[in-house]
Amino acid sequence: SSDLLPVDPDVRIGRLENGLTYYIRQNDEPMNRADLWLAVNAGSLQEDEDQLGLAHFLEHMLFNGTENFPGMGVVNFLESIGMEFGPDVNARTSFDETVYTIQVPTDDAETLNNAFQVLEDWAGYATLDAEAVDKERGVIVEEWRLRQQTASGRIREETLPFILGDSRYSDRRPIGDMDIIRTAPAETLRRYYEDWYRPDLMSVIAVGDFDVDVVEDLITQHFSDLPSPAEPPSRLSYELPEHEDTRYLVVGDPEETTTRLQFIRKRPAASIQTLADAREDVTTDLFYNMLNERLNEIAREADAPFLSAGAGAGTLIRTAQGDFISTQLREEDILGGLDAIVTEVERARRHGF
Repeated sequence: SSDLLPVDPDVRIGRLENGLTYYIRQNDEPMNRADLWLAVNAGSLQEDEDQLGLAHFLEHMLFNGTENFPGMGVVNFLESIGMEFGPDVNARTSFDETVYTIQVPTDDAETLNNAFQVLEDWAGYATLDAEAVDKERGVIVEEWRLRQQTASGRIREETLPFILGDSRYSDRRPIGDMDIIRTAPAETLRRYYEDWYRPDLMSVIAVGDFDVDVVEDLITQHFSDLPSPAEPPSRLSYELPEHEDTRYLVVGDPEETTTRLQFIRKRPAASIQTLADAREDVTTDLFYNMLNERLNEIAREADAPFLSAGAGAGTLIRTAQGDFISTQLREEDILGGLDAIVTEVERARRHGF
């Protein structure tokens, strides 16, 4: 059916005059708790050439001082209400967006108001003190070292540009350029912050055990006066280049102990807007569930041609999805394992289930 999927009537959606969108839903489990998200529709793709890695650096800096929470004030406030990094407080930077999440108690009005003050400060009032920026550089470099200087990190460094092709995505990976991380002045971070952290590119999401009217009032109070740049840069969309041919890459690393094979079929991202879209999405899930059952059965056989295998669909980037099949192969029979995987996929394609 081409009928549009209805929006959950329990979700209140609104937009402030400055363009900020909000989504609020009352949900009484867990009791006296709320999840608050600040989503910024900008990530590493929006960086200038002298800002590679600064979208992610900025995400770190929002925990290192804002106007109402100087120094470690944000962290101290969140810890004072029983929240801890990881399970209750987190943030992530991707190509296309930067997202901050906190879980807070809702049984105290002052605490809830202060939690929205944290989100407001993140949205428009970061300090970005030069000394604090210098202190954080080493943290980012260490994060890069732990992530990149391993077998899986080095393999990812080779495979990502291959998958992303000659695109802006290849040039704007969120971890960035360590030379820039080590040397970029605080003003360069601030330029990114002022260009892209602006109401028309932001959403606030609140779900929890609270009164929806009270939370809507808090959002209006805290976010209606956010600063906007006089001449905001345009937020452009980027695609991956298409190619008709099948491409392959062989990557080795002296520390890698397993032999893996992965197939990726790239396709435009599916938008779930209609009942037909939703049906297609469920069908895809069912297909992969059944294909995985078959692959698991084969892997359990005594003389299985591969050690393990799995298939699924997922997001590559905002504008592209991938269908994936990954398998761990026996070193002595790589081609046999490849043949077995291709056979099962072709069997499903020809005969279904």
